[in-house]
Amino acid sequence: MKPLPMRLGDLSVGFVQSLADAVRSCGHDPAPLLDQFGLDPARLAQPLARLSIPRYMRLGHAAIMLTGEPALGLRMGQLSRLGQVGLAGVTAAQAPTVREAARTLIRFEPLYGSNYRGQSSLHEDAQGAWLRFYSISPYNAYNRFVVDSIIAGWLQHLSAVAARPLSCEQIDIEFSEPDYAQCYNGLGSSTLQFRAETNQLRLNHATLDLRNPQHCPSTWAYLLQLCERELEQMTRTRSLRERITQLLGPLLNGGREPDLEEVAARLKLPTWTLRRKLAEEGTQFRAILNDTRRDLAMTYIRDTELAFGEIAYLLGFASAEAFQRAFKRWNAQTPGEYRRRQRQTA
Repeated sequence: MKPLPMRLGDLSVGFVQSLADAVRSCGHDPAPLLDQFGLDPARLAQPLARLSIPRYMRLGHAAIMLTGEPALGLRMGQLSRLGQVGLAGVTAAQAPTVREAARTLIRFEPLYGSNYRGQSSLHEDAQGAWLRFYSISPYNAYNRFVVDSIIAGWLQHLSAVAARPLSCEQIDIEFSEPDYAQCYNGLGSSTLQFRAETNQLRLNHATLDLRNPQHCPSTWAYLLQLCERELEQMTRTRSLRERITQLLGPLLNGGREPDLEEVAARLKLPTWTLRRKLAEEGTQFRAILNDTRRDLAMTYIRDTELAFGEIAYLLGFASAEAFQRAFKRWNAQTPGEYRRRQRQTA
């Protein structure tokens, strides 16, 4: 059976609703723009419909160009609603506390969005918790709005659960301070840091403990069961090769090459057991790593505007030259030739 083509990720078309609301709030009709991207009302109403990450980024960039509003991502987050996050959002809306709502949104993120680069996470400690959004660097005009919309959206969603505006102790943003930096003041954070190590916001225990006045215990329990069932359905049929491919994305990032030992540790398997299981599936770790790099390289070149040096870094190559050599070995053409041919046939 022919393997499915590599994807950088996708997300629920529900995210398009907040983008449309943000465009509308700027005095523009979003319908013509959405039509250009094949997102008519029928498409947006399809159950479980998804939109690829590269297409979403191009849509967001086009919306920013249309409105002339570089902080559109922040507005998207502030206008977003839990129902737009699908079953996970509806479930979070019934959580007993802000803390449980945050746990729900993070745990069931795969139900409404996936990205090979990683998954959001919740880090709880004695004083509170960090909600952390994985890195999507290098940052450019096509992806900064994604971070903005996620951070602002989390705060908006959790405020809806508490039925009151929430303040966070700190917001960290990976990219450099943008021209619209003053717009972050509307998020109600006492501390804002750009060029941080990660994208995250900080909530204290008092905020996390706030009760949800709309909480119904039986409905909450039932919705949790549905989420667990959907999540299990998504993951139970994956082969070992598919699980390794999923792990490699975040591990490749940063100009380094993951090895068998590191992947085995992530899978909680002895190295020799992993090697044996792969042999039983008729493959080897090195073959999976090369195939993943090749497929991601072709996807990046075809679907993004990233420079080849940036792609080389994201795929764990020591240099752009090493990436160029590998790509020509895989495809009998240079990355530049491949991108030109793809643009000519698009």
